[in-house]
Amino acid sequence: MGCRIWPAILLMLLPALSGGSASVKSAHSATPEQRERQLSRTLRRAAQYIDVPHISSRPACAAVEPPEALTTPDPLFTTAANGRKVKVSFIIGTDGRVHSPLILESAGVAGDRRVLQTVRTWRYRPATCNGVPTETEGKVEFSSR
Repeated sequence: MGCRIWPAILLMLLPALSGGSASVKSAHSATPEQRERQLSRTLRRAAQYIDVPHISSRPACAAVEPPEALTTPDPLFTTAANGRKVKVSFIIGTDGRVHSPLILESAGVAGDRRVLQTVRTWRYRPATCNGVPTETEGKVEFSSR
């Protein structure tokens, strides 16, 4: 049993006897100027990389085609909404469907619901940028007059 303890004790005392703690002290005893110089060398190396444009940045379009309405039926208003306007904003996706319709100017809950239901059924030929379909924003104003 005594033979098993001695190797553990020797392993614990070995760093203290060999002066291994001196290297730890030397790293901590470096002056702030030395640490700053070492850090600036690291940053200088990292700054040598070339700036890569973000993936989501869009190239300038030489040939822009606006979206073309294929199916856009008008919502049917009730006489209660007489004289009121509804403004709606939406995204025309690359698939030609309307996404994320949002009421900008309301005509009441029933009128808004009817407009949103109708706008979601609309279909477009999507806008293109250099021949590639792209998302665009659409805004429409409806009036019950």
